[in-house]
Amino acid sequence: MSKSSSPRLTNDSVSIYKWKLLFPLILILFVILVFPLGYSLWLAFHDFSIIDPDSNRFVGIAQFQKVLTNPMYWTVMKNTFLFVLIAVSVEVILGVLIALALSKQRILKNFTRAIILAPMFVTPIAVGLMFRFILNNQLGFIPAFLAKFNISIDFFGSNYTLLTLALIDVWQWTPFIILMILAGLESLPQDPFEAAYVEGANKLTVFLKITLPLLKPVLLVAILIRSLDALKVFEYVYAITKGGPGTSTETLQFYIHKLGFGYYRLSEAAAVSWTVVVIIMIGLIIMLKSSKKESS
Repeated sequence: MSKSSSPRLTNDSVSIYKWKLLFPLILILFVILVFPLGYSLWLAFHDFSIIDPDSNRFVGIAQFQKVLTNPMYWTVMKNTFLFVLIAVSVEVILGVLIALALSKQRILKNFTRAIILAPMFVTPIAVGLMFRFILNNQLGFIPAFLAKFNISIDFFGSNYTLLTLALIDVWQWTPFIILMILAGLESLPQDPFEAAYVEGANKLTVFLKITLPLLKPVLLVAILIRSLDALKVFEYVYAITKGGPGTSTETLQFYIHKLGFGYYRLSEAAAVSWTVVVIIMIGLIIMLKSSKKESS
């Protein structure tokens, strides 16, 4: 009895089969990514009116010129970058210190890490609402506790609001830095550390001369990821301050939301959005180049 031979697949049939498998993913990506980006770019080069959609006209780069010459744009840009600078700086310092402490822990290690990482999994809008009540001067626990020591701080006043929002971000996203630094610490080779301790180096010297240089690639990636994410801050502003007092906490994402859904200036909102896209793309290029340089 002869054995039936299975049909052999040619290169062309394999290639067609691969494209059939990829087609649903490509279609989904087009619907949720390519089309919205393309439409927003189209809006940015037109003067679109939501009241009379048929009257839209091509204006070229006029929307971008309008955005870049608007003092309000530079105000929200300054607020956003100041927020990113404060939040990410504190997160990196605390993240490194806590990760170093956790790497030495032996008892209840998994439980401690689970508790520390918990804030990262809470929805940002819920975090904003939670701190809105905790820091409220009339109802909040923290102002009431500080009042016992005759300390009065208006956390949502014009002098402290942006700092307050940055510290809320620190509370939620320092665990992300801790997670990355812990992963980096656990992958470090032990030979340099053993050699340094044999030669009599103290812990501070080992940290500055060995640990930090070896952690540099992980730190760079963590800083850039958190910076790009913090650049998109919206939930805390929307839940707590609505951009106030005045415009002291108005950030890029909240400004885009206000232009598009508050004033219905969709073309101007799209132009501002694309300036954010350009900034993020520059950050991603820097991240990829730095990580490639460190790995080579």
